[in-house]
Amino acid sequence: MKLLISNADPTPIYELIMKQIQSQIISGDLNAGEQLPSIRKLALELQISVITTKRAYDELENDGFINSVTGKGSFIAEQSQDLLKEKKMKRVEDKLSEAVDEARALGIPLTDMRVMLDLIHGDQ
Repeated sequence: MKLLISNADPTPIYELIMKQIQSQIISGDLNAGEQLPSIRKLALELQISVITTKRAYDELENDGFINSVTGKGSFIAEQSQDLLKEKKMKRVEDKLSEAVDEARALGIPLTDMRVMLDLIHGDQ
């Protein structure tokens, strides 16, 4: 598992950790049953507070991405295929929404955006 923490990013560190782990689960880089580093080990590797790492793990567990077993550690939770597909779709929708907002701000019409999307996607 690879995590990058940027001091320049205004997002709270625990959210950066959460989002990166969620992203790796959704993309299939992390699979159900895989063990995550211990809270202390991850905090040491990232040179952050154990409290910050614990908060990220707690949030991931609350959202159903991981399961914590006392004395054993934290593991990637089994994901429903329907829920996983929904999370992937939501991720794309969020990015498309950002692109639409940017296009509107720049005065780019929807017809031009459709052409761009077709070109980027490779459908022609």
